[in-house]
Amino acid sequence: MKLYKLNKQFNGYKKGTQFYLIAESEFIGVKEFVLRTKDLTNRISINEGELLKNFTLIR
Repeated sequence: MKLYKLNKQFNGYKKGTQFYLIAESEFIGVKEFVLRTKDLTNRISINEGELLKNFTLIR
């Protein structure tokens, strides 16, 4: 499972928060990603632009 780290504050989450990539989908060229916090309590759904702009792949 891919692990991402938040580069800057985003949607109420603090910089450095770690997220697991749970699912990714593509519909007519629009990619959408579902991420869960490392403790699996919260979930966010973002598009590809938000992922690239705000997150860094850790592993």
